[in-house]
Amino acid sequence: MNYNNVTFEASYGTAKQLPVSDLPEIVFSGRSNVGKSSLINKLFNRKNLARVSSVPGKTTTVNFFRCEDVRFADLPGYGYAKRSGDEIRRWSNLMEGYFQSDRNIKLVVQLVDMRHKPTADDRTMIDFLTAAGVPFVIALTKSDKLKKTERAKREKEIPEELPGLETIAFSSENGEGVEALKARIEAALNEQREEE
Repeated sequence: MNYNNVTFEASYGTAKQLPVSDLPEIVFSGRSNVGKSSLINKLFNRKNLARVSSVPGKTTTVNFFRCEDVRFADLPGYGYAKRSGDEIRRWSNLMEGYFQSDRNIKLVVQLVDMRHKPTADDRTMIDFLTAAGVPFVIALTKSDKLKKTERAKREKEIPEELPGLETIAFSSENGEGVEALKARIEAALNEQREEE
């Protein structure tokens, strides 16, 4: 897949607006401010494909991007405390609507900040994906922000925190993990092609 051929398709703020899933989908999920937009921009080698903000909770819609015959879905971040009750309900309905609308999800890239233990919300999402049988890989973001000794410590702790789960250390600053993540996405898409 030529990642330079990506285009923004559309944003949807409610589950009813979501279009029918007519292409294989790769999904990006994670808490607010974990680096989803930065990861997407790095993956597609674009500066402003996904809007980056220092303000958590900026992405409040499901944003779809298309690259050749694959659709990429950027889900709104979870765990942002300053949202109103109505906004949290809308987010919850949107997420449920997305995952329950018979989508052709080939892989979820679940982002977790490498510097910290997975949050309770991260664990809830990982448990949901596991229970639903949705294939996923964990991208450990902000790997470049760890000093050598801190990184060594986290590399020992992560297998205990996320036992048996596939992880890829990722940095949108220096590009660590970009090729590994692309390879994982290609593998997920190739599995589908072999099934057809």
